[in-house]
Amino acid sequence: MSQAVAPHPNRARIGRPIGKVIFSTLYRGLALHPERVPLTGPVILVANHAAFLDGPLVFGLAPRAVSFLVKQEAFSGFWGWTIRNVGQIPIDRSVGDRAALASASAVLEGGGAVGIFPEGNRGDGEVHQVNHGAAWIALRTDAQIVPVAVSGTRIPGATKDDWPAFRSRLVVDFGDPFRLVVDPSAPGRDRLRLASDHLRDALASHVRRSRVENGSSTDVH
Repeated sequence: MSQAVAPHPNRARIGRPIGKVIFSTLYRGLALHPERVPLTGPVILVANHAAFLDGPLVFGLAPRAVSFLVKQEAFSGFWGWTIRNVGQIPIDRSVGDRAALASASAVLEGGGAVGIFPEGNRGDGEVHQVNHGAAWIALRTDAQIVPVAVSGTRIPGATKDDWPAFRSRLVVDFGDPFRLVVDPSAPGRDRLRLASDHLRDALASHVRRSRVENGSSTDVH
């Protein structure tokens, strides 16, 4: 783990202002409860995933610099150059990409923050299932986890490739931080499964609660 290469922390810090500008001009981005995100120490932001803008939105509105795990297919052309230079980490989703997980762990070991969409792919954003990567990293680094509910990036009836209308209201709702605690006597695979179930339940519950409390975030008034 210690030999893995983490993105330089200044890269994510440089990129955040760009995101803030985009989500205060082209869209109406709103961060709810950013005070719940610890500003120091290792933190993993786990968010639901329904549309392309989810990653840039959380990245731009989070109260601290974050390095997201991003599918490696995105690291091509100008966009790929951009996200690499603002501290994002490519991950091969077709395999258990230990190199990407090790790089994310190195960020956390340095006291930084990592962002993960544990569902893996864009879906309806309800968090029906999660991959094991986020729980695996959290157990190895003892990082705090902050569940993040994203809404407004995909309106009802739209596809995962559709973009929200100009000046739409996009919301990032940060939940209370927690740590994964599982029975240390359980076999390794059982511990990872139990930890992943805990993470999924916490994130899905926060998403449901956020939608009830905040209503629709897709208005364009």
